[in-house]
Amino acid sequence: MREEGEGYDDRRDEGRRGTRAAVHAASGGRLGAAHPRQEGPTDLRLVPPALAAWATSAVMLDAAPAWVTGTAVGCLVLAGVLMTLRVGRMGRMGRVPGAMTGGRSGWPAVTAAAVLVCVAAAAVSAGLHGADLRRGPLPGLAERYATVIAEAEITSDPRLVRPRVRGPAPAPTAVLIEADVRRVETRDGATMVTRTPVLMVVDVERRRSSSASSAFSAGDRPSPWLALLPSTRVRVTARVVPPADGGDTAAVLRVRDPKVPEVVGEPSAAQRLAGRLRAGLREATDGLAPDARALLPGLVVGDTARITPELDEAFKETDLAHTLAVSGSNLTIILVLLVGPPGLAQRVERRGLAPRLGISLRTTALLGGALTLGFVIVCRPDPSVLRAAACGAVALLALATGRRRSLIPALATAVLLLVLYDPWLSRSYGFLLSVLATGALLTLAPRWSAALRARRVPPRLAEALAAAAAAQALCAPVVAVLSARVSLVAVPCNLLVEFAIAPATVLGFAALATAPWAMPVAKALAWCAGWPAGWIADVARTGAALPGAGIDWPGSWTGAALLALATVALLLAGRRLLRHPWWCGACGVLLLLAVVQPPPLTRVVTGWPPPGWRFAMCDVGQGDATVLAAGAGTGVVVDAGPDPVLVDRCLRTLGITRIPLVVLTHFHADHVAGLPGVLRGRQVGAIETTAYQEPVDQAEFVRREAAARGVSVTRAAAGEERRTGGLSWRVVWPPADPTVVPEGPNDASVALLVRSAGLRLLLLGDLEPPAQRALLRSPAGPLLGGVDVLKVAHHGSAYQDPGLLSRAAPRLALISAGADNTYGHPAPGTVAALRAMGAVVLSTDRDGALAVTGEGAELGVAGD
Repeated sequence: MREEGEGYDDRRDEGRRGTRAAVHAASGGRLGAAHPRQEGPTDLRLVPPALAAWATSAVMLDAAPAWVTGTAVGCLVLAGVLMTLRVGRMGRMGRVPGAMTGGRSGWPAVTAAAVLVCVAAAAVSAGLHGADLRRGPLPGLAERYATVIAEAEITSDPRLVRPRVRGPAPAPTAVLIEADVRRVETRDGATMVTRTPVLMVVDVERRRSSSASSAFSAGDRPSPWLALLPSTRVRVTARVVPPADGGDTAAVLRVRDPKVPEVVGEPSAAQRLAGRLRAGLREATDGLAPDARALLPGLVVGDTARITPELDEAFKETDLAHTLAVSGSNLTIILVLLVGPPGLAQRVERRGLAPRLGISLRTTALLGGALTLGFVIVCRPDPSVLRAAACGAVALLALATGRRRSLIPALATAVLLLVLYDPWLSRSYGFLLSVLATGALLTLAPRWSAALRARRVPPRLAEALAAAAAAQALCAPVVAVLSARVSLVAVPCNLLVEFAIAPATVLGFAALATAPWAMPVAKALAWCAGWPAGWIADVARTGAALPGAGIDWPGSWTGAALLALATVALLLAGRRLLRHPWWCGACGVLLLLAVVQPPPLTRVVTGWPPPGWRFAMCDVGQGDATVLAAGAGTGVVVDAGPDPVLVDRCLRTLGITRIPLVVLTHFHADHVAGLPGVLRGRQVGAIETTAYQEPVDQAEFVRREAAARGVSVTRAAAGEERRTGGLSWRVVWPPADPTVVPEGPNDASVALLVRSAGLRLLLLGDLEPPAQRALLRSPAGPLLGGVDVLKVAHHGSAYQDPGLLSRAAPRLALISAGADNTYGHPAPGTVAALRAMGAVVLSTDRDGALAVTGEGAELGVAGD
């Protein structure tokens, strides 16, 4: 807390001193009572040095040693010259009678000298860190793709990476570990000591079997590599390869043997304690609902190991990804309990638990420091956590003093120290977003909050709305560079989760602290925290599934500049709109309609979906997801595509709320990975699949998703017939004979012959030519002639049986394929063959989502 008179220049006139005294008298003379008039002008002197150090670090990481040395020496010399000139000038002024002996006239020179010194320090720090990537034997070994035996010290938590689906199956799952190599032994027996940052990539073993009973899921048997703690030393045999980009690693170690790692050095005591606490939190959350179990460790300590790709994508779509990473808000929430809420801190500094327990201000500051230190230990002392601690310290200063204008120097100091400590932060998008968000909260948010309160918005709502809008305004251009997309639901989603983050975090930290000593209590606390955590996940999924949740935007810095200009124009227009409440309401309604896009309104405006549609093919990229209309709001879904968000969005647009049956033709990921999006928020009767349970991990995934939502799973076989409403269908493949073993998952696809009133459709899944020929010879073969609509097998690949295409003789052939896919789908030969038969051929990669209407002579198709 500042003493009376601190922050004021002692050289100001007596009138200003009298004003200051009057302010303190008005506050009752109570020590610690803050008043807005105590602030004075914002001190920006530390901002130029911080920005200069940031820019210098980003440039000098790749610079040659000569450039680094020249820059550092030149800046120090110039700084020395400036300070020498200033001292000489002040000396001459002191010898002149009546000359000014103080004041701020010399501060520009001091600031310039400070900028030069910071540039020199940043150049030296960045040069040393950049040299770490070039020194030692590993860069040379990486150029030769050599195989070595390396001893490495782990510097981060291992993380499991499940790549997004881009084809029939996901890319192999891998464990990524950041480490420092300390010793290298080559095949010729040479041993070299070094200290070089690397990225270790461990391919996770996947055991596969044709038997469903032997299905293996990586989640059931987590890799032992994931249990390693930072500061552990391991010995690995790996192939050294160059890094994929210019990051902060000198090489990549590809570890091909994913067995139990060979540990040669135990982790430190602090990391063992942190690991015990984190493991206790995971155990305490084991019994929660899937979303809460995955999300709560991420909210509390940044442990995202359980976050599914689908949930992670939903958080990115709604700009809620910051809640999954350790940030200053985590620490701030805990410190608020000690110091008090921001609203009260602006008027009276001492609020929260500390004054109620009789704790003095100095002791409160010490406790805050202890909490910060504990936060760093538990959440790992890597740069991202240190950045969070620095941002949390800035927020602590805001709460403790209530003087927002003094926080800009504090933020600048945090930036300066962090980029000097770890220059790689200067190139980190996460660091940039963190600084922009904090700056928005300190500069724009207070003004916007005051403007909203002046228009009779409740104070708490005004503060939350201003904070969310300010952070979005400054961060959106950077997010657009990363995702090539602008979220239209970011502000409302952040507002909706705001009240849930604090209880989830506080209860989660309580569970973390009690788990090692009282697990039943920790589980009870985690159960309570599971409710707000589940709410956060629901908001993210719901927001991401809205048809107008975001718009595509150029993913470049030019696009970022355009978005910044658009944001400024929108803010200027918004100031005028605030004077007209009715116009504000009308714009809000229009934005809501654009985001929600209710099917009746969408149909009127865009004509999609067309009235009376019978069959729809969703545009889900490189995969399959189709819908057969079965009444108002009812449809049978055949396949779910690779992306839960895309298929959910398609079903919302079509107005599907009830699904009697989901047919998954086979278990390739581009047909089943989107199943959570189909099941979300809809009444689903059952799921029907093929009997061939391969790939086993995807088959297990389907069973887990169905079991979590209480949906039964059955198996389809040729000859089965079903009906719902005016829709009927017959399963024509695979055969019911269990002794018939298909050549692979594609040939085990469920094929359907569908009737919708007078319309006949043939859906072939991903059948390959051998199965297509067998289908033509099967008892169902004679039934396949003269269909109206053909869902072409395997995304229109070149592997089609001409005999089956001739027998089907479709009038309309529809193909589901992703734009610019690497498989060449649809194949030009297949398209040409279908057109030669007189069929109209359309595909989602060119025509978007497709919907079939009418029958007979009235048969038609509409694109989205």
